Amino acid sequence: MRLFGALEAGGTKFVCGVGTSPEDLKTVRFPTRSPDETIDEAICYFREEAGDALAAVGIGAFGPVDLDPASAHYGHITSTPKAGWQYTDLAGRVRNALQVPVGFDTDVNAAALAETCWGAARDVSSALYLTVGTGIGGGAILNGALLHGMMHPEMGHVRVPHDLAADPFPGICPFHGDCLEGLAAGPAMQARWGQPAATLPPDHPAWALEARYIALALAGFVFTLSPGRIILGGGVMQQAGLFDRIRGELSSVLNGYIRMPQVLTEMDRYVVPPGLGDRAGVLGALALAERAAKS
Repeated sequence: MRLFGALEAGGTKFVCGVGTSPEDLKTVRFPTRSPDETIDEAICYFREEAGDALAAVGIGAFGPVDLDPASAHYGHITSTPKAGWQYTDLAGRVRNALQVPVGFDTDVNAAALAETCWGAARDVSSALYLTVGTGIGGGAILNGALLHGMMHPEMGHVRVPHDLAADPFPGICPFHGDCLEGLAAGPAMQARWGQPAATLPPDHPAWALEARYIALALAGFVFTLSPGRIILGGGVMQQAGLFDRIRGELSSVLNGYIRMPQVLTEMDRYVVPPGLGDRAGVLGALALAERAAKS
């Protein structure tokens, strides 16, 4: 039996899995420490759990990452703010140690892939996955293919209209100040309101503002990428009622310009939570491994 290795490489934790499908994937998680310690632990796990049956490994990694196969830094985590991880050769170290093909992409692209294979977007050919938590990141599948270009999407750093009279908060992104992540990620909400987003009651004004910023960004993605479904994950999205607020704001921002049923009458099926829950990332890595084994 051929086994696939799946690695969701996050800034705070690594999730490793071995299996053949979502049904039999066994996983383990451990904290993200130094590159040497953390990558070596992942490699040891794959050796112990799969041995010679390991056919390929898929990696969905925090970024930014280099996805250009012609680049000397392909497979590297690049200019990340994560201390000690700048220009770490993640994919290369795994490939060289295990001597198997390695599929490599961003964690959010991997999550988008998983949701189209087995989750909330399995009935559409194009989908957008946006995670709103400690940071904001996005991935996309367009006509069955992961979206890549010069690098990978950095959807959390798009600029959204910021009415300083209504919201004088300057934003916390060290690069852009009031980009989407700087205004709407979990740490931005805590900095603006003085308490974690999870502790804010449903009727707090924070949630109307949060829905507005997310909807403004989503409208831009609807106009430019035209996804068949939008999936919103991450810790901030756990707030009861936030999805309905975002759907309403998105309808308002689009203002009837897009004359498609998804946004006119089916918004509750268009903007949805992940079908795979918190397994989307590691299952996306599994899908990357399957693709790598076939290439």
